Amino acid sequence: MSMVLTSNNVTEVEEIDWNALYGEHIGRVFNFFRYRVGDDQQAQDLTAATFEKAWKKRHQYRGTKDEFVGWLYAIARNVVYDYFRKSRDVVALDDVMSHSSGEEITEEVARKIEFGRLVHCIQLLPEREQDLITLKYGADLNNRQIAKQLGLSESNVGSILHRTVKKLREEMGGEDE
Repeated sequence: MSMVLTSNNVTEVEEIDWNALYGEHIGRVFNFFRYRVGDDQQAQDLTAATFEKAWKKRHQYRGTKDEFVGWLYAIARNVVYDYFRKSRDVVALDDVMSHSSGEEITEEVARKIEFGRLVHCIQLLPEREQDLITLKYGADLNNRQIAKQLGLSESNVGSILHRTVKKLREEMGGEDE
């Protein structure tokens, strides 16, 4: 613990191991962006931007290790909002020609098309539902963490997620018919 002076009070601040938190959250933040933008390269760029902003603001952070998740995903959400404000371009599929057989290429293309459809359907959702889906399935946060992040109750998060997943399943299935 270190001490911080705040207007005649001394407050203890938990020491944060930034390297450990980076290692613990890099994959989750990447997946959060992957679900939001549908492109691995762009997700990598947005992940890097998020951690760069977090690193630059680390001296301002006064929360605990447990509160770090909410702080980090608040930064990530702002990064993705900025991205969509700047550009609404459709992203092409990645190059899949590195596979050795035609069957592997076909499977990979089918997976990318299906994931692209999912991302498209997510992007059509209202912003709050996009946040819920990407925080739950992209970032792998639990309902309690999501509730804190978005200022909702846990039961509200669960209800909205249930309805949103149902809506996505119908939309994904409806495109095949």
